[in-house]
Amino acid sequence: MRVLGAAVLAMEFLVMDFALLIAMNKHGALALSLGATLALVILLTAGAMKKMTGWYLGTVWQLCLIAYGAVVPAMYFLGFLFAGLWVSAFLIGRKGEAVRASLLANPPAE
Repeated sequence: MRVLGAAVLAMEFLVMDFALLIAMNKHGALALSLGATLALVILLTAGAMKKMTGWYLGTVWQLCLIAYGAVVPAMYFLGFLFAGLWVSAFLIGRKGEAVRASLLANPPAE
């Protein structure tokens, strides 16, 4: 579960970096500093995925990524795309951990 979530956050960090390059020519220092701060906290949250706090923070950053569409309009689409990946990572990760726990509890007979 945490590996999938961290992977989504790492890719969001890269997307935010490219969004900052797009915003550099058209927007002021405030929009750039907010974007850079968002990119940095997304990257730091990827390292905090061992606890549920990382999932809560990651959810907040998903909303902020969508809101950054006010600066770079393409981020609306990318923000919703990554929010879908975020939900998928959570749901698929939970199923994977349940399967792993059941295999550890009842190993297959050889």
